[in-house]
Amino acid sequence: MELAYIPSPSRGVIHLGPIPLRGYAFCIIIGVFVAVWLGNKRWIARGGRAGTVADIAVWAVPFGLIGGRLYHVITDYQLYFSEGRDWVDAFKIWEGGLGIWGAIAFGALGAWIGCRRRGIPLPAYADAVAPGIAFAQAIGRWGNWFNQELYGRPTDLPWALEITSSTDGRVPGTYHPTFLYESLWCIGVALLVIWADRRFKLGHGRAFALYVAAYCSGRAWIEYMRVDDAHKILGVRLNVWTALIVFLLAVTYIVVSARKRPGREPVVEPGASDAEADDKASDDKASDDEPSDRKAADGSAADSDVEVSDDEAGADAEVKDDAKDEAGSTKKT
Repeated sequence: MELAYIPSPSRGVIHLGPIPLRGYAFCIIIGVFVAVWLGNKRWIARGGRAGTVADIAVWAVPFGLIGGRLYHVITDYQLYFSEGRDWVDAFKIWEGGLGIWGAIAFGALGAWIGCRRRGIPLPAYADAVAPGIAFAQAIGRWGNWFNQELYGRPTDLPWALEITSSTDGRVPGTYHPTFLYESLWCIGVALLVIWADRRFKLGHGRAFALYVAAYCSGRAWIEYMRVDDAHKILGVRLNVWTALIVFLLAVTYIVVSARKRPGREPVVEPGASDAEADDKASDDKASDDEPSDRKAADGSAADSDVEVSDDEAGADAEVKDDAKDEAGSTKKT
């Protein structure tokens, strides 16, 4: 008897009048905003300018979406190009299907273009946005929940995911919520990178490499639990092999980079410190001008007080003269 389970939404899209609001796309968009917001805060803390992360994200995000979709379509081509399938569905990204490996690779290419245009080192930028990307993945995985996809093996655990849809070969029942496992894992990866970056002052792309290695280590066992169709090599899912290879490359990069370029980059964005100095100088000048204005105002007030005193003195003198004249006329009388 099933005592508890995680219910799946009855539908993955809500219509606001003629506008469809799809849960999958909504999760992706929220994830992007979180990644840019956190990346901006970390970039400023490293000595960069506000807004730079968002400017480069204009290049990185579209490239990442294209790369993620390409990886998914290439590795699962049978879903779009086999008999009875419509190849046009390959362009329907809102229905789900983004490969993180392609998204990171193409997103890095877009970020490299944006960094090159701004004269910024790509590794420093990658270090700043690494935890935000992990948080974005954690949010984006809930898009799979809306689409009732990427679940694991059948289970009767209290946190099992209920699948109600029977389309595309789905069998209604309760399964391991692998989307939830990966979402929680990504949150842990983000917190790990933030802690390690503060503790060890990671630089030259090592914070990003740590994110990649930590994510791959979790993706391997989560991928192993999934039951959806996938290409296999030596009986192991393709994404497991990909996670293993990328993990080894990331660890190798951390070790080699730490030996060749220890510490952090002293400057992450040329001219950012000069701009801050100019802003500070402007603030100091404004504060210096303020006492002068106050002195001028005080001086004017003092002058007005002197004028008032002179008028009062003149009035007193006139009163005394009138009194003298009045006394003289009394004597004459």
